[in-house]
Amino acid sequence: MTTKPAAKKFRYVLKWIGWAILVQFLLLNISAAFHAHKFSHFYDDPSLVNKKPSQNIFRKTWRLFAGQKYGKLPIHQAPVFKCDTIILKTKNGLAIESWFIPADSAAKGTIILFHGLTMNKEILLPEANDFHYQGYHVMLVDFRAHGNSEGNNTTVGLREAEEVKLAYDYVAAKGEKNIFCWGTSMGAVAIIKAVSDYQLKPAGAILEMPFGSMQEHIKARARTIGFGGFPEKPFGLLVTFWIGIERGFNGFKFQTAKFAKDIYCPVLLQWGRNDNLVLPKETNRIFDAIPSSKKKLVVYENSDHESFLFREPQKWRSETEQFLSSNTR
Repeated sequence: MTTKPAAKKFRYVLKWIGWAILVQFLLLNISAAFHAHKFSHFYDDPSLVNKKPSQNIFRKTWRLFAGQKYGKLPIHQAPVFKCDTIILKTKNGLAIESWFIPADSAAKGTIILFHGLTMNKEILLPEANDFHYQGYHVMLVDFRAHGNSEGNNTTVGLREAEEVKLAYDYVAAKGEKNIFCWGTSMGAVAIIKAVSDYQLKPAGAILEMPFGSMQEHIKARARTIGFGGFPEKPFGLLVTFWIGIERGFNGFKFQTAKFAKDIYCPVLLQWGRNDNLVLPKETNRIFDAIPSSKKKLVVYENSDHESFLFREPQKWRSETEQFLSSNTR
């Protein structure tokens, strides 16, 4: 007679455990969707840049659940050299602002520079100035949703490949034969994707710190920045899923090594030993996937996910100058 009440109680407890798991699953996905939106959307509000998060317990709890807003990083400094401001247009009508800095005399070629996530072309002025001193025309591009370019949504390098093609076509239309692409982090990924998608044939590509995949990059952001306290797993998987849903692509197919299989031009791949955003296995996987017969991997022993020109200038200049001179047609 006592088995029926016990069985009924067991089913009751099991039911509420199931409901609790379901609610937690739904809340976790809602939170991941919020984070995905804010991670891939930049607001036209300069006050959000470098804004210190509120320490109020209620605001901290909400930020943990819903994510943090990011503002577009404004541009404050123009090139010291004479430059032309070029506006390129994406197929969806977004205005992409670029700077074109002509060489002072007969140029050896043109180098197009592409920045990383949350950055803009101003950040790349030290590298641009160095290439300019070496005798090259230089072009710097603001990706969509960055700097002075239009748009607010980013796909972290996937659709930004269109900006790489637009800049490449602009330079090629000038009759330039020695076109080099230089990119850091997201910029490097966008170059790899553009070469794959549009069969671009640059004279060479200098790729600094490209990440291995969308999911690995999201996990790295959770690992290094914290995403307000969320762990890498399963947050990286869920945010990748929701970014894909919200931006209209399959985030799990965003694999940089897969795109790298179409790169046959000379490649200089560079990575910092102390980089905790891009792990060694990601770098090695991308390097191994590149089929080019002229490729080189350079490791900067004292550098993090940062400007190698700033951290190890002598080595950076030596490697880039050697690469450019040996591949100038």
